Amino acid sequence: MSVLKKYAAACLLVSCFLLIWEVGARLIDLGFILPAPTDIVRKLWELKGPLFVDHLPATLLIIFIGLFLSIVFGVGLAVWMSVSKMVERTFYPIIIASQTIPIIALAPIFVLWFGYSIWSKVVVTVLITFFPITVNTYDGLRSTSKEYRDLLLTMGASKKDLFFKLQVPSCAQHFFSGLKVAVTLSVIGAAIGEWIGAQAGLGYFSRRMMTQFDGAGVFAPIVLLSAVGIILFIFVVYLEKRTLKWRKTK
Repeated sequence: MSVLKKYAAACLLVSCFLLIWEVGARLIDLGFILPAPTDIVRKLWELKGPLFVDHLPATLLIIFIGLFLSIVFGVGLAVWMSVSKMVERTFYPIIIASQTIPIIALAPIFVLWFGYSIWSKVVVTVLITFFPITVNTYDGLRSTSKEYRDLLLTMGASKKDLFFKLQVPSCAQHFFSGLKVAVTLSVIGAAIGEWIGAQAGLGYFSRRMMTQFDGAGVFAPIVLLSAVGIILFIFVVYLEKRTLKWRKTK
């Protein structure tokens, strides 16, 4: 089955939505509130210089640093919680509680602490992406088959063998599930941080266009942010398929 046939229904739905949006925007004729999709594409082309050269690299840097820190500390904490009940009882409730606080409310505080440097945006991104990576990896480590564990123990496996030959393969799929959620949330986290306080970035550019009542200029970097999120998601899916070749999929 070709890719086009596989996603034909989704493409048709998106095309209908864009057509309705285009017609509705033309009828309303208030471009500073609801620009037409064609106007947004035109504005994206007009602003390709500053968007792709100045602001996109700044946003990507925030996303990659935030994801890297979330993966390192999230996986590390998940492993630590899986081997120590005390650590689990200490950190797991804190991880859950951290998701009950609106990130948009904390972003100005991080700007106050770190200023307009990159780190205020990175902290926002880490707070958003840390949770799915940590929780999914921890659940994967706990889902190890007891029968396989007992079998390896009877064959003389050490704790190191159990971890690398049983727990890691068992949690790999869960880790990638969490990472697929995290890469899309990282775009949101970077945009929120830039919207609150930044000197460059797609979120910052969108806010600047809003002050000029340029509707198409507001949407253009948002479209670019969405494209970044989709590309990152597709890359993680590709990486998952390459890494987990042994897994049977339909």
